[in-house]
Amino acid sequence: MLQLTNVHEDHRMEWYEERQLDRYSYILSLCTYGNCVYWVDGQKRIVEKGELLLIPPCCFYYGKSIPTHVHTKQVLHFRTKEQIQISTDSDIHQLPLLQRDQVLHIKPGSYERLHDLIKQIVVQWREKPAYYELMSQGVLLQLLVEINREYDRGQMRDDKQRLVEQMKRYIQQHYSSRVTKEQLGDVIRRTPNYAATLFKDVTGQTISQYMHDERMKRAVYMLTESQLTVSEIAEFLGYPEVSYFYRIFKKKMGMPPAEMMQERPPMR
Repeated sequence: MLQLTNVHEDHRMEWYEERQLDRYSYILSLCTYGNCVYWVDGQKRIVEKGELLLIPPCCFYYGKSIPTHVHTKQVLHFRTKEQIQISTDSDIHQLPLLQRDQVLHIKPGSYERLHDLIKQIVVQWREKPAYYELMSQGVLLQLLVEINREYDRGQMRDDKQRLVEQMKRYIQQHYSSRVTKEQLGDVIRRTPNYAATLFKDVTGQTISQYMHDERMKRAVYMLTESQLTVSEIAEFLGYPEVSYFYRIFKKKMGMPPAEMMQERPPMR
C-alpha cells in the first residue's frame, strides 16, 4: 500500500534541500518549533510551528531555514506503488488528499495527535524493531486518515482555534483533576455543549480522550525517569484505581506500565 522511504527530524539553523518528486512520491513535513520556508513549483510557503505541509508527486521543491532562526520539523518521505495509484479499489485511493495535485498547507487542530503519530513512526524507524516497516506503514495510514479528516472539515477560523488553544492549556494545567465541559465552557465563556462540540470539531478528540493523552505523556516520563511506583504515578495523574490506569495505559501505549518501567536508568 504505502512505502516509507525516509524518516528524519531536523533541528538546525542552516538547512537547505531541493528535490524533484517522481510520480509516486510524497513529502510530509510537520513543523514543531520555529519556522522555515518551502518553495513548491515556484510558490513560496512559510511553514510555522504547528503547521503541516504535504507535497504531492511530480512537484519540484526546495526549502531552507530562515536566516538566524532555529527550527525543528519532522519529515516523512513515502511512496504509493504504481498498481495502487491506478486501482479504484484501493483504500489509499479513497483518501482525497492523495489525489490532490496541489500542496496541502494547513494548521491542524489535532496537531498534538498528529505529532504523536509521527513520533511513533520516527521511533520505529530509528530503533528498527521486528516488523518495524509494517508497523510504520500502519501508523502512516492512520496519520493520513487523520490529516484527511482535517482536510474534509476545512480550515477552522482563527477565533475558534484560539478558543480551543485556551481549552487545551487549561487541560494541560489541570490534567490530574477531572476536567469537565462545564469548566471549559467557563474558560472560553461559552456554553458547556458548545465547548465540547468545538473541541471535538477542531481536535478530532473528545475532552476525555485529549485529557487521557496528556496524562499518558506524563506517565511515560514518570515511568521511565522517576522512582515512583505504578500506584503512586496513577494517583498523581488522577486515576483513583490502579487497574483503570493499567487499562488506559495499555490501550494507549500498547504495553503495560510495568514493562515501560524496565527502561528506567539504574539507581546510583
